[in-house]
Amino acid sequence: MASKLVSKLFRPHVFTQLASPRSGCMFRGKAAAAVAVVGTRHSSSDPPPPEKISRYPIPYRKDLPYDIVELMEEVESKGGFLPNVFKVLSHRPAEFRAFFAYYNELMNKETGRLTKADRELIVVATSIHNKCLYCVVSHSALHRIYSKKPTLSDQVIVNYENAELSPRERAILDFAMAVCRCDTITEQHFKSLEEVGFDHEDAWDIAAIAAFFAMSNRLAHLTDMRPNLEFYNMGRVPRDKSKDK
Repeated sequence: MASKLVSKLFRPHVFTQLASPRSGCMFRGKAAAAVAVVGTRHSSSDPPPPEKISRYPIPYRKDLPYDIVELMEEVESKGGFLPNVFKVLSHRPAEFRAFFAYYNELMNKETGRLTKADRELIVVATSIHNKCLYCVVSHSALHRIYSKKPTLSDQVIVNYENAELSPRERAILDFAMAVCRCDTITEQHFKSLEEVGFDHEDAWDIAAIAAFFAMSNRLAHLTDMRPNLEFYNMGRVPRDKSKDK
């Protein structure tokens, strides 16, 4: 199950190659993040304190159910690093499973007229409205990868109404933002989508992504989830394919 899910969650080309291949032991890897002890002094030989990525404790992998560890290791192996959302949400394993099952249905389905880049752009636009640092940074990175447009998500972050969007992209974001703001949805909203080639099922997809990430944004606020540093530069410059040889 984990192998099938991770192949859909993260394609091999999405993340830059930043780490060595996975080891066979599921208990290896970086230690869980923790808060540095106030007032503790470290000698020059001490390792730096672990990065704080959540205000809730991050479980050690040895304490997690096997299926979650397996998914984490496969994501880390394929992508080169493990996005912090996996670490933070593993605090509640049952909710972790439910979250990523629904995420996969929304973001990786192969039906409908939304592209992967469209889906990521919805997340960026609605997450900036909800002031979610983690989702804005991570999903703008994924949008750059899927769209091959290194500046469009940055424009959307500042003001999507002034961004260099196609009529199709603008209609998507107008509808997504209406859902995000809890506007009254009318037939005119659906008509605007139909004018650029979408139907009522596509409208449901747009609304469901906006709604799901409204929940995700608020969990990120609650936990003070911090983005991985790898996301910031991802997709901004073409990858040097010679390094893959």
